[in-house]
Amino acid sequence: MECVRQNTKNTQSLTKILMGGEFHMKDLVHIFELEDLLQEANNALIRQAKADGKRVLGYTCYFMPEVLLDLPGCVSCRLRAPRSTSPDMATYYMSNRTCMYGRCLLERALEGGFNFLDAEMATETCTVTCRFQEHLQMMDIIQNPDFFCEFTDVPFKKNDNSIDHFETQLKAHVLDKLKEHFGIDTSDAALLKAIEEHNEICRLITEIGSYRKLDEPTITGTEFSIIQLATLVCPKYLIIDKLRDIAEELKTRKPDAKKNYRCKVVLAGSEEDDPNFVKLIEECGALVVADRHCYGSLPGREEIVVREGETPLRAIARHYLETSQCPRFMDQHVMRERKQHLADIVKEYKADGIVISQMKFCEYWSYERTIDTLIFPRDFGIPVCSIEKEYVNNAVGQLRTRFQAFVESIELKHIQNAQKGVTA
Repeated sequence: MECVRQNTKNTQSLTKILMGGEFHMKDLVHIFELEDLLQEANNALIRQAKADGKRVLGYTCYFMPEVLLDLPGCVSCRLRAPRSTSPDMATYYMSNRTCMYGRCLLERALEGGFNFLDAEMATETCTVTCRFQEHLQMMDIIQNPDFFCEFTDVPFKKNDNSIDHFETQLKAHVLDKLKEHFGIDTSDAALLKAIEEHNEICRLITEIGSYRKLDEPTITGTEFSIIQLATLVCPKYLIIDKLRDIAEELKTRKPDAKKNYRCKVVLAGSEEDDPNFVKLIEECGALVVADRHCYGSLPGREEIVVREGETPLRAIARHYLETSQCPRFMDQHVMRERKQHLADIVKEYKADGIVISQMKFCEYWSYERTIDTLIFPRDFGIPVCSIEKEYVNNAVGQLRTRFQAFVESIELKHIQNAQKGVTA
């Protein structure tokens, strides 16, 4: 059996090379299994967790702390609509001038694809995902007699009053509801245990992601995207051993003898849950070395620290407000800090540029992308490739042309700097 598995892995690697794939490093352990788990929301591990008696709690936004949804007896599942096509039914309810991510989620719900959910823990954040979740709340869509949808209000500022408000909201609309509906233990001891388990996931993802900082990274952006997404959509207790195996293998993984990319980029932007989009960028010669988007790890995989004299819930509320880099925070000083943070990521991960991807009709990121396209080349000297795209990517050819041109422009910049004696 082991020989069969090894032969299969070798065949998959050979197929990549024969088909013109860019990355020929030895395949990471578990990577194909994790990729398979991303093909549907109700994946095999979610079904296993349900069989284990766990309550599956859906959410769409970073501002719904996943650590609270992973309390004993529960598992969190960040919602996606993989392999979507045209969301015709959802468009009837939501119009075609709204973010396609929210429409595809509603379409999948109408198709019955989210009937495994026991609850949807909603947030008052992005407009269209709010509309999607309101439909779940007001219409009899989820065919589960225990299902409920509960909204939490999220502040627009990062100060002590905001933390007070957010803490109150999380208690009333998350902890109290989980205890009321499912009898979940929401004590401080249970919260501390959830934080401890959450932090171990964060440490592993941070360790795995650190190999992207190497001069010659030993993990591709596509691989990391698969791993990070798996931690958002799969029960953590069922994948943590796989993460440990991956982290151990990366300690000795070697890069290709010949560099097979032409530049390094940071992928920033709004909702991005498709590893094939990252793969498309990398096929054009740009290795994605950091993920500063809604489903990424920067932020997303920082450890939660409970300060002296602080309750676990207070620590969680503070952590998610302080670490968020969401453009819904519009104070001028916060916006400037956000630009500097992204510029620091570019420097830390030795990137040559930024790809900023915005979901079409996304309110917050439409402004952020426009500003970033101006600010980063002007104030930081960082090239930007600015992309507006749909959730269902039907413009692969156009995007490929854009990415190839961007890679060439970065190479030209390096040549010009070399001629001037300037260090990039």
